[in-house]
Order: sequence, then structure tokens, then C-alpha cells
Amino acid sequence: MRLEAKTAIVVGAGQRPGETIGNGRAVAVLFAREGASVLAVDRDADSAAETVALIVAEGGDAAAFTADVRSANDCAAAVANALERWGRIDVLHNNVGIGGGDGDAQHLEEAAWDRIFDVNLRGMWLMCRHAVPSMRDQGGGAIVNVSSIAAVCATPLLAYKVSKAGVNALTHQLAMDNARYGVRVNAVMPGLIDTPMAVDGIAEAFGIDRDEVRASRDRLVPLGRHQGSAWDVAHAALFLASDEAGFITGAVLPVDGGQSGRIG
Repeated sequence: MRLEAKTAIVVGAGQRPGETIGNGRAVAVLFAREGASVLAVDRDADSAAETVALIVAEGGDAAAFTADVRSANDCAAAVANALERWGRIDVLHNNVGIGGGDGDAQHLEEAAWDRIFDVNLRGMWLMCRHAVPSMRDQGGGAIVNVSSIAAVCATPLLAYKVSKAGVNALTHQLAMDNARYGVRVNAVMPGLIDTPMAVDGIAEAFGIDRDEVRASRDRLVPLGRHQGSAWDVAHAALFLASDEAGFITGAVLPVDGGQSGRIG
């Protein structure tokens, strides 16, 4: 019950269909299991409702809210909904991220760059912008942003990489700006995680068998030669959101089986 009597907004709490669970859904479910009331925010209303149904079936407290993080109005409305329901926001977890249409500097289209930055970075800033004032007023809160080891590792996905590096910088600056108000801001930096978006999405896009995609990704991970699961990301997020991390802010925590340590 590390989040007992706390309220949490999990942005990107839905997921695309697949064999495994996605990061956002795993975080929402785990936060609820640890005692939080959860607002499951996603642009896919049905997927957010599925997450809520999982939580309620286990006896947890949750509600779904449909929002597109590219819209400032939607971000403001999500925060307002949480405040109306529970009167406070203790945790904001920003999970939304995309990479479709990306490429290297020579082949990346402007529209893809703009779309990726709007979702991965601007949307995260907008959610923080609207949630921080209430956290300041109540004397504290915790924000956990989902970055990626792409921010610090070589990747052919230029816009994704730069947007995630921006998430790390956003996290650091927000942490420094809000420390005196008791608001902590940290990030989780996942590596290769076996989620529907990462594995099923790649398999579908390139017409490759899912098991082949999984095996090729497993071989790249130093720790045990296998990818992590969404639960690995969720447990890291839970720690940063909980009072156990009460003296931690501005941190970027790799959850990658040692992959980002492969330098040189």
C-alpha cells in the first residue's frame, strides 16, 4: 500500500492489442494495487475503459478519461476531472510516446518530426503545466515521466531520440523549478521492453513473426539476454512515485537490463 490514500493520473493508460501488457496499463494497475485512486487517461476511450475494468475487478478505484495530449484543453480537462473526483493530485505519470514515421536526418519528413514532438514532448509539458499548480498548492506531489534509453544511445530514429532527450531535460528543469514546493519530478528510461507497441507493432509494420522480433531484441540485452516487461517499468515508476523516493528528484532511472551501459 505504498500509494495508500493517494490519487494518480496515468496518461497513456491504454494500449494497442497484443500478447503482453503495455507500460501505461501496467503502471495504472500497479498504482491501484498499491492503494491509489487512478484516473486512466488515453485518447482511446475503449482501451482506457479496459484498464479501468481490470482495476475495478481487483477491487481498486479508477475512472477513465478520454484525452489527446496534443490538446492543451484536453490536458487541462484531465487534471480538472481528477481534482473534481478526488480533490487532489498526488502523482502524475506521463507515459504517452510514439515513434512512427521516424528516420534519419535525411529521410525524416517534417510532418513526422512535428507529430512525434507534439506527442512525446509538448504533450508531456502540457500535462505537467496543468498538474503542477495544484501540487504546489497542496504542498507536494510526484511526477514520473517516461523517457527512453534512445535519449542516450545510438538509434536511427532521430525525432524519437531528440524528443526523449528533451523529456530528460524537461524532467530536470521541472525538478529544479518545483523542489521548494515539495514537488518531485523524475523519469524512467526504459530499454527494450516486451510490450504490444514495441514488439507487436514492429512485427506488424515489417511483416515479421512476433517471436522473431522478440528474439532479436532479447539478444541485445546484457542482463539475462531477454527484454524487460512492462511490470519492470511499472515497479520503477511506483518507487519514484512513492514516499520511499521522498528525497529523490531530477533523477533519470534506466530500466534496461544494462543496455545503456554499453559505451565504448
